[in-house]
Amino acid sequence: MLLTLFLSAFTSATLLPGSSEALFLYMLAQQQWDVSLMILVAGLGNSLGGMSNWLLGVLIRLGLYKKSANTKYHNAEQQLQKFGAPILFFGFLPIIGDPLCVVAGLVKIHWFKALIFISAGKFFRYFLFSYFT
Repeated sequence: MLLTLFLSAFTSATLLPGSSEALFLYMLAQQQWDVSLMILVAGLGNSLGGMSNWLLGVLIRLGLYKKSANTKYHNAEQQLQKFGAPILFFGFLPIIGDPLCVVAGLVKIHWFKALIFISAGKFFRYFLFSYFT
């Protein structure tokens, strides 16, 4: 079940449709797994999914992948230019989070800074779910 949580968290953080919150909350309700372990597994999967979006942005920048013109990306680029890497903390938010991570790769945010801020937001999200449930 933890592997399923990891995969669900990973795919929900990519541009693929999905939501790991329902599975996370279901597993919390079952009380069969340590909450800290669940946060670790889901946070790790979600962080790696966010970094795959960053990598997609790098590939787009290098011309190895074509992107369609989209205002989501333009808005994300404006936010990154205004606030820098720390805005990636909000990569966990619906709708704007995925484009932020993609654009971070496009505008050459260093991978380590991206990893730190994306991961902080992703782990924070699951911590909040566990704390308020």
